[in-house]
Amino acid sequence: MCRFVFYQGSPILLSELLTEPDHSLINQSFSAREREEPLNGDGFGVAWFAEDSQQPALFRSVSPAWSNRNLLELARVVSSSCILAHVRAATQGSVSESNCHPFRRDRLVFMHNGDIGGFELLRRPLLARLSDSAFDAIEGRTDSEHFMALIQDALAEQDDDLSPVVLLDALRIALDTVRELTATLAPHEFTYLNAVLTDGDSAVICRYTDDDPERAESLYLNEGRRFICEDGLCRMLEPGAGGGTLLVASEPLSTEPGWRRIEPNSALLVQDGEVIDSVAL
Repeated sequence: MCRFVFYQGSPILLSELLTEPDHSLINQSFSAREREEPLNGDGFGVAWFAEDSQQPALFRSVSPAWSNRNLLELARVVSSSCILAHVRAATQGSVSESNCHPFRRDRLVFMHNGDIGGFELLRRPLLARLSDSAFDAIEGRTDSEHFMALIQDALAEQDDDLSPVVLLDALRIALDTVRELTATLAPHEFTYLNAVLTDGDSAVICRYTDDDPERAESLYLNEGRRFICEDGLCRMLEPGAGGGTLLVASEPLSTEPGWRRIEPNSALLVQDGEVIDSVAL
């Protein structure tokens, strides 16, 4: 499994997620607390949205996040109002850059923590259902990128309206396809799907499993007015009060108040840093 963090709000430095918090994402890459194996060293990726670009920036590498000097250099100078970062523990696909998250399709970015059970049995029939454009966009072998391809096709008929509801509908279509294929081809396997899908403005975040809900991968939410890191202390101002700043992480980045678990088998609809709805999956 993997660890990830998603941020939306006022612009912050990448370092305020990756290096500065007590339990930063880089710390989670070698010392995860809520999975049996603490190491997530099979590569990493960071995506961020810039005001002057229609396509988000993407930096991925197969090296462990804790030892990549280029990542540390970027983190101290790059800022954004929407950031996705992921450290990988490979379950499907080899250790290669093409298998590192996040995955980008035009303005959309997707990342996943978990596993689609029986994926090797599902992969070929899943590919057969894809359009040529979604098929051709796949570069790696992960279950996650194939799930992104299903989402890509589900959104193909949409215009520019990528509201949270539209993103949720696409995620549900992809999930229904996986459920259908699993029931037929791998009925004794389970799917674990903690995921974020966003275009920088709208987002849908899910925590899902068809296994015992108590076995769902960990995922936390922190909302407030602003997230700040000062003198080694990272905290959310007015935690839980809303106000346009949102953090979602596999594990809390600090012991500061405001972090709460996202319910299993649910999805959060997010617009401009605020949760506007929570629905069952």
